[in-house]
Amino acid sequence: MADIELDSSVKVDVVAKIQKYFQDELHQELGSFDAEFLLDFFSKEVGVYYYNQGLADALKSFELKMEDVSDAVYQLEKETD
Repeated sequence: MADIELDSSVKVDVVAKIQKYFQDELHQELGSFDAEFLLDFFSKEVGVYYYNQGLADALKSFELKMEDVSDAVYQLEKETD
C-alpha cells in the first residue's frame, strides 16, 4: 500500500490545528516545522488505523445499501400459482 499523503493545503490546516492545540491545551509554543514533523509521525504510525476504520465504515455502509437493494429486488417478485 502506498503512503497516505495529505494535500498541501490540508497539511497546512492540520499543522495550524496542532500548533493551536499545543498552545491552548499544553501552553507550549510549537513551531510549524515541529508540528509538521509530529503530523508526519502520527500519519505514518497511527494514520493507518484511521484509514482502515474508514474502509470498514465504508464497507458497512455499502453492505447496508446492498441489503436495501436486495429487499427491493425481492419485492419485485411476482406470485406464482
